[in-house]
Amino acid sequence: MSNINPDPFTTRPEIEGTFGVVTSTHWIATAVGMATLEKGGNAFDAGVATAFTLQVVEPHLNGPGGDVPIIVHDVKRGRTEVICGQGPAPLGATIAHYRSEGLEMVPGTGLLAACVPGTFESWMLLLRDYGTLRLRDVLEPAIAYARDGYPLVERASATIRTVEQLFRKYWPTSAAVYLPNNAVPKPGTLFTNKTLAETYTRILKEAESAGGDRVAQIERARQAWSRGFVAEAIDKFCRTQEVMDVSGSPHRGVLRADDMARWQPSVEAPLTYDYGRYTVCKPGVCP
Repeated sequence: MSNINPDPFTTRPEIEGTFGVVTSTHWIATAVGMATLEKGGNAFDAGVATAFTLQVVEPHLNGPGGDVPIIVHDVKRGRTEVICGQGPAPLGATIAHYRSEGLEMVPGTGLLAACVPGTFESWMLLLRDYGTLRLRDVLEPAIAYARDGYPLVERASATIRTVEQLFRKYWPTSAAVYLPNNAVPKPGTLFTNKTLAETYTRILKEAESAGGDRVAQIERARQAWSRGFVAEAIDKFCRTQEVMDVSGSPHRGVLRADDMARWQPSVEAPLTYDYGRYTVCKPGVCP
């Protein structure tokens, strides 16, 4: 952002404001982030609300099963930090196990490729330690869009089409979500993910059963995810379901509830490089 621009030409639009700025890769998520600022949240609250909304409106790019490195700068603390939300491989992901399955490489798709999902715990840590709002304030917009629908972007529709037959033949639970009415949803159509909405609604309900304290609510939400019904459902699915992967054969997963309960995101210093009057920061190699 700049208030002085001697040359009005730019290849990128400038964003100027007196209250705050939110930017993301989807206009709905950006609007949710800005609304979070307008109702009194700080930048970290807005970031969490934006991130959860992106999981809903850009399912082809990110989701609750992924990981996330977060770079934050808090002026109150006077330092830049990295929240490492990259979960490790499960304990059962051993060379011996994969060879026992007749594999020489880890398949790039399917259950055997799954690491401990790091996004939820990381956003909760950011909200707890840097934010000011309650869980409902940042999670409710994502729940509403997942439950009530949003216009599907063209790239999401195109991505679903590329895996349509895989879903139909081998991944029925994915087909149930991404092939509504037994068809690839067209761009611009109202798309919902009611299963995700129900999951986050249940997490929110369990969180608020901890009482009115925001930190207690966030900690209860983390328990529901990593030590509660979410981890239990993932464990059961990986133990009992065989899913086709790029090896050409179906395999069960090795991710377990214990793996999720054991891992937590870490806060660390970024790698930095001084370039002129700027210091460039990036996440390091997370453990």
